[in-house]
Amino acid sequence: MDATTSGTQSIQYPNIPDQPVSMPPSPSLNRQTRHCFGDATPGEFPLSANPSIVLHVLTGCNLDPQDLAKLEATCSFFRQPAHFAPDHELCLSELAALDMCEKRAIFKPMNLEKRQDLKLRCGGSWKLVLRFLLAGETCSRREKSQAIAGPGHSIAVTSKGSVYTFGSNSSGQLGHGTTEEESRPRLIRSLAGIRIIHAAAGAGRTMLISDSGQVYAFGKDSFGEAEYGAQGSKQVNTPQIVESLKDIFVVQAAIGNFFTAVLSREGRVYTFSWGKENKLGHQTEATDLEPRPLLGPLENIPVVQIVAGYCYLLALACQPTGMSVYSVGCGLGGKLGHGMKSDEKQPRLIEQFQTLNLQPMVVAAGAWHAAVVGTDGRVCTWGWGRYGCLGHGNEDCDSVPKVVESLSNVKAVHVATGDYTTFVVSNDGDVYSFGCGESSSLGHNTADVDAQGIQHAKILSPKLVTSLKQINERVVQVSLTNSIYWNAHTFALTETGKLYAFGAGDKGQLGVELVANQTERPTPERVEIDLS
Repeated sequence: MDATTSGTQSIQYPNIPDQPVSMPPSPSLNRQTRHCFGDATPGEFPLSANPSIVLHVLTGCNLDPQDLAKLEATCSFFRQPAHFAPDHELCLSELAALDMCEKRAIFKPMNLEKRQDLKLRCGGSWKLVLRFLLAGETCSRREKSQAIAGPGHSIAVTSKGSVYTFGSNSSGQLGHGTTEEESRPRLIRSLAGIRIIHAAAGAGRTMLISDSGQVYAFGKDSFGEAEYGAQGSKQVNTPQIVESLKDIFVVQAAIGNFFTAVLSREGRVYTFSWGKENKLGHQTEATDLEPRPLLGPLENIPVVQIVAGYCYLLALACQPTGMSVYSVGCGLGGKLGHGMKSDEKQPRLIEQFQTLNLQPMVVAAGAWHAAVVGTDGRVCTWGWGRYGCLGHGNEDCDSVPKVVESLSNVKAVHVATGDYTTFVVSNDGDVYSFGCGESSSLGHNTADVDAQGIQHAKILSPKLVTSLKQINERVVQVSLTNSIYWNAHTFALTETGKLYAFGAGDKGQLGVELVANQTERPTPERVEIDLS
């Protein structure tokens, strides 16, 4: 019956070419041969000739919502040749997931053996591997523009992987071959031709990670606190490859006060320093510069994000059953999230998220407190509550994650923490901050002054940063100084690649010009650099 005469509209499939997507024939034409419909030529996938099969896969193959969204958003898979030889043992959804994995920069260089190892580590499915890769990109802005507000110095990475640094440079941490401060963003020219996908900053130290997994470090020659042994006695003022990490494909780094941690492409965590007292599960001398695997439960669980506080480490793990958070290190203030204040020498699962029925998506570790954003947009905080940095309307400590109820009407997508300070970014680009606002780092331009003339801003509950809303740009990332020794400054990065800075700027770390005798900026100002 004609669709017009029946009164039912026909389904239209625009922009789908009228020819099959050919693939090499199978070596045998028995059970393994894939016939998509009718008497189609064996070995061909005439999806474009019969688009209904696409709808069948999208709606009837028990794909999870993330897979559905990604498959629907990448219909080019059904119109173009795949990125790999056909595997007749795989169902169509697995083929689609593998094809999308092939497009990820850190997956492309992997040989077949490493790919199979990753597949087993993730749970035996290419869909689980895809979820692992996408989760890592979501929580760390891997391969995207990013800004890092370090202790006294700053890093800006463009979407193409170029790196600019500015601010304090007493140890050569800006990487320009000098120890002179820079008050404006300056390109690290020695990295020409190298694409950087991730950056980390510590006190007097910078670490950069390339798309080939190489780690470049400069500034203090130390993976821990400089007072430990011979570490920190040497200064490196240009990017140098970390030799001990050459055999590990690294995708992320996190710098604490006493240790450094790196994350491999396969989701394994390695740590440097702070091993003398078995603080991180290994017994080494403080001067040891070799990466040590983080032993315990995470040895066989892939990790997608690591974050470091003053004396502890959090890891966001990706398992077939869902996402989870593990903590290790110093437990003072309850910042490890286990309902107690004792130390943990090996990673321990934070069980409270199961009680809250919350799937962690992004994790942040401040100096003394921590925060998580769930896939449903809820925000949880825990640890020391001084200055109201937990957002619960008081300064109490919480030793287990607790939902920030005053953000119940906000769907959060990003969180950042510093020294008793927290920022939350919503899905529509609004920014909320709470906690300690010394150095005008909260963006509210309000503070109380004590008898000594020192400003103390104390925001006990999340407050909309109206000064950022007025720029009429959607904010996608916030970074703030995570150090107890430096006055804090803050960056807000928009989806168009514009960077705004406020807070302490006495060392040029804001990248904007301050008037005479001014050491901080209370409201956001555009940094003259395009990160898009």
